[in-house]
Amino acid sequence: MTVESKNGQNGYQMGPWRLDDLFQGLEAKELQDAIVRIEQDVSNFEEKRPLLEPDLSAELFQGLLHDYETIVRQASRLQSFAGLSFAADTQNQQVQSFMARVQQLMAELDNHSMFFTLWWKQLDEVPAERLLKRSGPYRYWLESLRLQRPHTLSEAEEKVINLKDVNGVQALNMLHDAITNRYTFRMTVDGEEKELTRGELTVYFRDSRPELRAAAYQEQFRVYRDDAPILGQIYQACVRDWYSENVGLRNYESPIAVRNLRNDVPGEVVNTLLDVCRDSRGIFQRFFRLKARWLGMDRLRRYDVYAPIDEADKTYAFDQAAHLVLDSYRQFDADVAGMAQRVLDEQHLDSEVRRGKRMGAFCATVEPGLTPWVLQSYQGRPEDVATLAHELGHAVHSMLAAHHTALTQRSSLPLAETASTFGEMLVIDRLLAEDNDPTVQRALLFSQMDDAYATIMRQAYFALFEREAHEKIHEGASIDDLTELYLQHLQEQFGDALELSDDFRYEWVAIPHIYSSPFYVYAYAFGQLLVLALYQQYREEGESFKPRYLEILSAGGSDSPTAILQRAGIDINGRAFWQGGFEVLEELLGKLERLEIRDLEIGD
Repeated sequence: MTVESKNGQNGYQMGPWRLDDLFQGLEAKELQDAIVRIEQDVSNFEEKRPLLEPDLSAELFQGLLHDYETIVRQASRLQSFAGLSFAADTQNQQVQSFMARVQQLMAELDNHSMFFTLWWKQLDEVPAERLLKRSGPYRYWLESLRLQRPHTLSEAEEKVINLKDVNGVQALNMLHDAITNRYTFRMTVDGEEKELTRGELTVYFRDSRPELRAAAYQEQFRVYRDDAPILGQIYQACVRDWYSENVGLRNYESPIAVRNLRNDVPGEVVNTLLDVCRDSRGIFQRFFRLKARWLGMDRLRRYDVYAPIDEADKTYAFDQAAHLVLDSYRQFDADVAGMAQRVLDEQHLDSEVRRGKRMGAFCATVEPGLTPWVLQSYQGRPEDVATLAHELGHAVHSMLAAHHTALTQRSSLPLAETASTFGEMLVIDRLLAEDNDPTVQRALLFSQMDDAYATIMRQAYFALFEREAHEKIHEGASIDDLTELYLQHLQEQFGDALELSDDFRYEWVAIPHIYSSPFYVYAYAFGQLLVLALYQQYREEGESFKPRYLEILSAGGSDSPTAILQRAGIDINGRAFWQGGFEVLEELLGKLERLEIRDLEIGD
């Protein structure tokens, strides 16, 4: 929420978000009216089924597209209200029941309207091309549907899968969220035993005290290890369901091919991205050795990867962080800053820490006419400031693309991290420019490398693990087999650059994305390496860079990632582009190594 301060600026305070722009509450009449309205609209739409013939006029087709988009907008409002309510309080039984009801309703309504998309996918090329030429802003959405043509089943089969998912994999994921978001963790800090949420626990991963870093990780893994037999079974069930439907029924060549097609990114590009990440792990291994020297350690433990290199633990009040982020955006572009500010001014940000709230952070785009909603649990750390910048960047991305239809506003996953990561880098550059203290400068540079590791290498290895885990589970792998597989991937990732304790074999159980969104994680590495290249161009070109960058964001999901980036002069098909991102990191690491040499010379 915001209050007006004496100097005329908004003073931002932590608090929950407001969902009034969607509905006034679970008992609101308008919510029930919305359910009745969408049911009627879907019924009316279904009555137009006889119109679907190969010689359908372009005018009638455009009308059907508009009707379908209207239904999608209504559905998105209902689903978002349920999902955002659940994220705010995963333990609320009334919310849980409403979310389950909405999921069931959406599956049933989709079954009544899917005839339209199925007809379009199966339409012969000649009439399809005729209608495409007159489809206007819907063209790419229609083209992307046609890509799924080889993997589309009969209408009866698609309806069965829809209904199966509601009480199958969707219910499993809701159960996973309910179980893991009720976890509490216990740690003794300065002689006081604390009961913590996972978000509060992870603060200690970056604590200056080695014993607390280790204790925090050990406590997290103790809790997840105890439930590994349950969570592991949920994961295995999700993976089997993914394989059975997509490889077994839809004939995708591999589990990851499903995500690649949804992202409209060639599998060869994804393989190249992951190969380059794997081949470049030595950069981060070198960084970990450097960090160990700065910390006065012979070798880092895995517990120490995010250790601060200075004793001072700088914190930021929420109001200070909000203005820091908005001012950093404003230095780049006033309109971009204004979009980010709308999220705060309209109270579409849930920033407070509380039990039962969904862990992590996200930005939810509902539809073009609404400011997105952002969730994080703000605790005052520098990384919380970066998270605020990151999630507001997602919101800016959505708002820049708000001139598109509800079917083409949302960016594909590979480009979805562009504005968010760029926003983080704006804040880091602002801090570097304003604080000449060598200690602060060094800490910021180390923080950039820490974040690059977390976003690129860590996520790439999650995807590499997923790729192999899906195969192993199909072959009958046990939960113990998966923990051993995950440990092997960690050993390859770190080499002998740090000491890897055995308890990290359970880390995979605690990664929420691999349950709900298989292979989602490679988008983080894709986005970070892309932004490293873009940000380097911004530093070199200044104002002339902005139109090209804003064009990428404004495209939203109106074209394929490859086409959007090609228009900006970027070719993602070869190793050279991805290697270019690592060259930026190599330069950053070189700065840190030169700082080490300088400090040694001063010490002498």
